[in-house]
Parts: sequence; C-alpha cells; structure tokens
Amino acid sequence: MEYPVAVALAEAVPTLPRGKGWWYEIKFDGHRTVMWRDAETVRLQARSGRTVTSAWMDLAVAGMNSLRPGTVLDGEAVIYNEGRVDFAAAQSRAASGPARARELAAVLPASYAVWDLLAHPELGDVRGRPYTERRGLLLDLLHDVPPPIQAVPATDDPDVAQLWYDTLQGQGIEGVVCKRATSPYRAGRIWKKVRHSDTVDADVVGYVGPVSRPHRVAVRLPDGSRVLSQALTAPVAAEIARHVLNAGRGRRARTSAGDAYMTTSRGLVVEVLAGTTRHSVVTVKRVR
Repeated sequence: MEYPVAVALAEAVPTLPRGKGWWYEIKFDGHRTVMWRDAETVRLQARSGRTVTSAWMDLAVAGMNSLRPGTVLDGEAVIYNEGRVDFAAAQSRAASGPARARELAAVLPASYAVWDLLAHPELGDVRGRPYTERRGLLLDLLHDVPPPIQAVPATDDPDVAQLWYDTLQGQGIEGVVCKRATSPYRAGRIWKKVRHSDTVDADVVGYVGPVSRPHRVAVRLPDGSRVLSQALTAPVAAEIARHVLNAGRGRRARTSAGDAYMTTSRGLVVEVLAGTTRHSVVTVKRVR
C-alpha cells in the first residue's frame, strides 16, 4: 500500500437501512485517522492525507508498542472527558503543535476507535476483501491489544443499532455507520451514516445541477450559514425545478464552505434535517 491512502466515506441518510447483509457500527465524534505501523515507526494520517503523527503522539506510541509491523488501521482519534466523547478536546489537540499536543495529552489522553483493517502483517493489503472478513481479521489482530486502541462495537442486528442511536447521544456518540457485509474497502462514499439531527426550515438560495432536475440545493440555515444539501429525492427535485424554472437564470455563488452553486430567487422554503454536530450536513425532507 502507498502512503497516504484514499479513505472510504459515508453518505448521510435519515434512517437506518434494514435487511439482510447490513452491519452497523457506533459512530464516534473525533478526528478521522489512519494508523500505519511500519517496521520502525508509526505514522498517523488524516482524512485529507496529511500526516498528523505529532498531534496524536500518544496514539503513535501505543501503536508502536502493540501493533505488528505491516498493520494499517482506519478509525477515529477520540478524547473522553468525564465519561463523554469530547469533540472540542479532539479539535484542540488536532490544531496544536507538538509541544502543546503533549501538554493536552497529559491531561486528556486520546483513544483510537478502530473500525477497519486495510493491511494485515501477514496477508498484506486486505481492502479488497469483504467487510465481514476484514472485521474478523481486525478482531483477531486486536484481541490482546490493550487500550487506547480498541475496535468499535459492531452488530448485524438493526434493533441493537437503533438502541445505540436512541440511547448513546448523551455520551457524545454521533450516530451509527451502516456497511454492507460483502463490501470491499475503497475510496468514496460507500457507507451510510445516520446521525442525530434536528428538523429546521431553511431558505433555498440556489441549486446544483441542471435547471430541469437539480441534484442538490444551497440553503441558508437559521444561523445564517449557506450550505449544500445532500442529493435530492426525485419528488423534491421536481418541486425545486419548478421554482428554479419560474425564477429564471441566476448567477454563480459559493457556500460558506466554498462550494459552487447557481443562485435562485428567494421565497422557497424547505424542511431539512440539519446535523447537530460540527458537520453541516443537510438532508431536504420536503418543500414547505
């Protein structure tokens, strides 16, 4: 495997997918981190591919002491504070220089919640194997590895996953990630995620895609931020298209995060699920 690796991602959905072949994992609110255990060292990689070893040196030391060379893990660097996952603490750590990171680690050490095995010390690259096979290899590999490196809880029972979703938000758990048992590991949004969210009304300020069938909309949330929605369902897209066609051609603009869209006239309001965590993930439920 070449460093850095392009990571797998998850698409936000409003409810847990059910049916044969689905597996569910608890979703922690931390910093995405790939851990590479080489022959002589440990490297930690952020989702972007940037090396972040110095910010999480306590995890690097744990990996050096506990993992066999040739192991590559994917997971989340998290920090517990008074029994609760504390994203603000993780954010502070990730933004710190080496000296400050060491000071923060002495007060609130990090944990590494592992959900996938990308390379095995004996089998090499295992990304092409099914999720359930990778999960089994991961559990075998970590069975005698002490904290702070631990596998995330997983189940193939949707009722258990729903219970996690319903009861663990108070502990700082974002939600649940859903994966197909047969799926390999690859870059892109190959998983599904259900996160705690609130329904709010938002003004439509623009769209992405053809006028006759917008793919996504740009909305202004109550806090004033402008964000792109997730992909629209066919019925919602049709209603948005009617408004856009009547409004006429707009101009190019960008969201608060810099994503491009075409503007449209005000007056259209949609009901959206807007994530309550740091992520500005918006799913349009219906046109008001």
